[in-house]
Amino acid sequence: MLVLEFKAYGKTEQFKAVDEAIRICQFIRNKSIRLWMDGEAKSWVELSRHCAIWAKEFDFANKLGAMARQASAERAWTAISRFYDNCKKGVEGKKVGFPQFQKDCRSVEYKTNSWKLSEDRKSITFTDKCGIGNLKLKGTRDLGHYDPSQIKRVRLIKRADGHYVQFCVSADRNESVAMTGKAIGLDVGLKEFYTDSNGEMIPNPQFLRKGEVRLKRAQRLVSRKEKGGSNRRKARQVLGKRHLKISRQRKDHAIKLARCVITSNDVVVYEDLKVSNMVKNHCLAKSISDASWYQFRVFLEYFGKVFGRITIAVNPAYTSQECSECGAIVKKSLSTRTHVCQCGCEMDRDHNAAINILNRGISTTGHVGTSLLDNVNA
Repeated sequence: MLVLEFKAYGKTEQFKAVDEAIRICQFIRNKSIRLWMDGEAKSWVELSRHCAIWAKEFDFANKLGAMARQASAERAWTAISRFYDNCKKGVEGKKVGFPQFQKDCRSVEYKTNSWKLSEDRKSITFTDKCGIGNLKLKGTRDLGHYDPSQIKRVRLIKRADGHYVQFCVSADRNESVAMTGKAIGLDVGLKEFYTDSNGEMIPNPQFLRKGEVRLKRAQRLVSRKEKGGSNRRKARQVLGKRHLKISRQRKDHAIKLARCVITSNDVVVYEDLKVSNMVKNHCLAKSISDASWYQFRVFLEYFGKVFGRITIAVNPAYTSQECSECGAIVKKSLSTRTHVCQCGCEMDRDHNAAINILNRGISTTGHVGTSLLDNVNA
């Protein structure tokens, strides 16, 4: 499934209609959560049936298309199902991830009706009763490569810098590049974004740290404005754009770096980090979030499937303490940046950890030594 995103252009009245559709979507989702909490809905089918009832009961809900209402209820049931799954994994009787009422919904999803693409694929018309009408699309991707029947869902998303249209296309992305015969291990960090098993270090861009001055100033301007006023709304929009820029910088960096690593190696081994647990350390939480290791891992795995490469996540325990030459455990604190072993091995601690990560990855799942690379080349 591919997701293609385009910037939407239209009149002010049209975007007000989009905001109204988003509010209806939020209403349907919250009603679904309430219905489940009251014990009146125990399956997705019952929620879907109530969508038609709410359309008759509330005139504003009838403006949204039937499938769009069902998609909103489907989001609610997804949250409910995730709650049940987490309860099975967690402690008995403990409420893990309990579904919450949505206060600031920013998207509405259409399925296969209530919208129509133009012949040149440069505009889209929404045909439900919300009155959105025709929106022009601007982006770098070409929808002409895909048949309209391949588009399974269309999302309207509101962001700080405008509205966007996302197309969920049922298609597989596969690209072929020449084999390199190389394998690499990656050790991520805060000082350097990652150090590989070859000793190469990629600096940490620290987008949040660099943009923090502008963020703080924008936040102060929001705090000074009167609540409920138009000036506060404008100041919040500026603050949102600052955060959005940093988010996009992180994503762009992760995409470009992950693609480069995958296309340059046949096997990529990295740490299976539990980032959600690591950010509980309040001293390092901001730096860990700014590094965006998880996003980098997601794109490593994605491009691994696209280019047909092998990606392996290994347990990171003791990779910094273990000597990559003799296997002895050399205990060291975080402030000790050089690995020195009695066997004579002396190197940067992150380089040593990256070699250990690579060795663990190659020796897993029945592959020993260089046989993993032999399977890739075959």
